Amino acid sequence: MHRNPLTGSLLVLFLVLLAGAVSTESCSGADLTGGFTIAQLKYRGGGDWYANPTALPNLLAAVSSRTDLDVAERPATVAPDDDELFLHPMIHMTGHGRVAFAADEVAALREYFERGGFLWADDNYGMDRHFRAQLDRVLPGSPLVELPFDHEIYHSFYEFPEGLPKIHEHDGGPPHGYGAFLDGRLVVFYSFNTDIGDGLEDAEVHNDPPEKHEAALRMGINIVVYALSN
Repeated sequence: MHRNPLTGSLLVLFLVLLAGAVSTESCSGADLTGGFTIAQLKYRGGGDWYANPTALPNLLAAVSSRTDLDVAERPATVAPDDDELFLHPMIHMTGHGRVAFAADEVAALREYFERGGFLWADDNYGMDRHFRAQLDRVLPGSPLVELPFDHEIYHSFYEFPEGLPKIHEHDGGPPHGYGAFLDGRLVVFYSFNTDIGDGLEDAEVHNDPPEKHEAALRMGINIVVYALSN
């Protein structure tokens, strides 16, 4: 059972967050009329940042149909050193391999978080140690910590009383939801050993049972709702 549909109050919160994340310079001339979208983070290092190409479009469609948010049909793509980074209150990254940020990209991502941005990182099996090492450079002194099951991200729209759903087995064992905080605000949510992104993809891509696809959609919606309301 999900909570009441989102109302206009969340749209106001989204606009406030967007205003805090976007600089006057980068906003000028930008077209923001297409509604909220998630920006896929294009990173260096050789990892497949472009993995799960149907995941974010499916998530955006679910957010559009199940909430009152004004949502674009397609995700955006940004690199850490793009000015357009600051146009997006929420970015997403995934992949199987190496992640690397140049020094200027580290600084840009830190500024992004300082100005209200939010990152959802979803390990697609293989990026864990690389992601952790790079995040330590972006947010030194803000280590990833496991979030308790009563954290709002598990209850923002749908109820997940036991935390992240398990979508794919990978190494076995339970899934883990980690967070990194900056000045008391959750700025990074890291889903590990579950592969929500695979669950979000078109059914024929991974042939997941319908209940796994639905669980992934619901968790993705929770993350979006949380990101836009905190």
